[in-house]
Amino acid sequence: MATMLPKQYEKTGCRPPPGPTPQLMFVGAPESVRAARAYVREFIAYHLPDLAPDHTADVELVVSELVANAVRYGTEPGDSVLVGLTGTATRVRVEVQDPVRRRPSFKPASVERDRGRGLFIVEAPAECWGVLDQPFGKTVWAVVTR
Repeated sequence: MATMLPKQYEKTGCRPPPGPTPQLMFVGAPESVRAARAYVREFIAYHLPDLAPDHTADVELVVSELVANAVRYGTEPGDSVLVGLTGTATRVRVEVQDPVRRRPSFKPASVERDRGRGLFIVEAPAECWGVLDQPFGKTVWAVVTR
């Protein structure tokens, strides 16, 4: 079985932008996935009003998968996750930080499991994605382009 690696820094536009990323903190609980999607819609409506609706849907999908993974595998009760967004009308960078350093991994395909497809879902619309170690945890990021 081939090991799949993140699409990290394959293109110049995948590098993080200079300066701090606008972030919002969410509790590490399943209901935060829905709240993070709402944050994406509000952020795009305010900061990126020219973003195409299908591009917005792709960004929402990536955020929901990354937040779901962070909540499920990267938090314990009382922990939080940070969601950061930056972008233009053609490119949006998503960052989701959680307090656990364990890196995400692809799971082998299985019809018997209901879970384990999140990174495949992220990989589909993402131009590139990767993981950055943080002093306390990690940040999983993805760049979604039109």
